[in-house]
Amino acid sequence: MTSGMLAIRPANVEWKASWDGATECIVVGHSAESILELAGHEFGRVDVELRPTHMTLDRAASEFAKMIRRELNHLDNSNELYLDSLITLLGIHVLRNYSSARKPAKPPKTGLTPAVASRVRDYLHEHFLRKLTTAELAAICGLSVGHFTQAFSKTFGWPPYRYVLERRLDFAERLLSETTMPVAEVAFLSGFSSQSHLSNLMRTSRNKTPNQLREKTHG
Repeated sequence: MTSGMLAIRPANVEWKASWDGATECIVVGHSAESILELAGHEFGRVDVELRPTHMTLDRAASEFAKMIRRELNHLDNSNELYLDSLITLLGIHVLRNYSSARKPAKPPKTGLTPAVASRVRDYLHEHFLRKLTTAELAAICGLSVGHFTQAFSKTFGWPPYRYVLERRLDFAERLLSETTMPVAEVAFLSGFSSQSHLSNLMRTSRNKTPNQLREKTHG
């Protein structure tokens, strides 16, 4: 994708592109299996084919690409569930607009049912420290990825990636308050890539650093 332009190249289809001058592009790849899985969740069918395009103006896809690029530019501080959500939603956008199974998006009018909300909340509280994907969480709820993301946000007030981030920060705060283990170890055990990753997110989300929290707790 470049300058708001989108090009789609299905697997095993030869494709070439050239530009008259310097340009910046981002390439996002989905395996054939992941595309079919998304199609199954979104349309209830897997007999879909992507339709090749050559440099089509697509502002929505361009915005997804920009957000993906920004997250990739900060790998030390990235949120893997947020990045997975962006890539997945871009795949859904492509299926809805550039495949043989196109259909208009129908956002949910309500959030998750109480039973489903309880099920996914319990699952997240048990697994928030490991790597999660949006498709995995959507499957827990029996929803398509697109509908799950919107319904989850309506129910919990946060998108899934932010909910997981807050659980990890809560866990890190407990470790900082109740133990004397090094901050770097706390960061690792809480699912963050480094001490600086934890410090930056805690400062942004909680208005304090790990050291400030520990000083306040332990005097």
